[in-house]
Amino acid sequence: MQRKAYVPGTAALLAALLAGCTGGSGSSDAAPDSKAGGVSTTTQAAQPGKYRTLPEACAAVSHDSLDSLMPGIKQITDQDQRDKAYEGTATLTYDTDRRVGCGWKVDSTDATDHLLVDFERVVSYDNAVSDDSRAQDVYATKKTAADIPEASSSSTASASPSASASPSTSPSTSPTTSATTASPSTSPTTSATTASPSTSGPTSGSTSASASSDASSSASATPTDLQPRELSDLGDEAFLNDKLASASSTTQQRTVTVVFRTSNVIVTIEYAEQPTGFTGSPDSKEMQDKARNLAQKLVDRFNG
Repeated sequence: MQRKAYVPGTAALLAALLAGCTGGSGSSDAAPDSKAGGVSTTTQAAQPGKYRTLPEACAAVSHDSLDSLMPGIKQITDQDQRDKAYEGTATLTYDTDRRVGCGWKVDSTDATDHLLVDFERVVSYDNAVSDDSRAQDVYATKKTAADIPEASSSSTASASPSASASPSTSPSTSPTTSATTASPSTSPTTSATTASPSTSGPTSGSTSASASSDASSSASATPTDLQPRELSDLGDEAFLNDKLASASSTTQQRTVTVVFRTSNVIVTIEYAEQPTGFTGSPDSKEMQDKARNLAQKLVDRFNG
């Protein structure tokens, strides 16, 4: 019987066709994997903060500012002691890239003044949260802890000297005016001074003492337009706090705090004054003006 002849060319053609099919299916499988992987693994990291370093705290406050805030420096006759007073004392921190501070304490003939300046650089370790966003949260926590009221149109108007002095303000609608023109039935001081004529002598004496105490308390209280509030002209956001406390039986200490945020840095200025004798309480407006002036200079320093 005659055998059929084997054709090598046919076998080669079949092999080539099989190889082509295998290569095509492999490339088609790889293309979708590459595209899907590129889309699913690409993530946008949050923006880093504007500031990567902090200024030297004790050198951040100029001599001119210290002369204004600490009048006792100019009263120091010894030059070496005066230079030391200008230097201040650095705050102990464990990471100077994240936080630095400096404090000053100077006695004068009339008062003892304290100044503390603190710089905090906020860094977010969450790739989805920017440094600025994290700094906003830290600032909000400080504001809440200080019990600063939210800004509103009415509070903004009362905080402005021109608005509070406007003659067109209605006593029935203005919180500031109504507070200062309260009726005798609601004012503790007025009630104390309008005792019944039938009151006996000893009772009148106690009433007069109470009235005197109330008057003294009212005189030392912070005026309405200088109450703790938000500030719209410092950095990205800012607030001011003003507290008056009894330092002794005869003197009171006032502490004015200004906190502002610029990008991912939060700056705190704490300015306190305590009279050395029985001279009443430190002037609120004067201390607030000095603290705000220093804050503005520090804002300019960052912006510059």
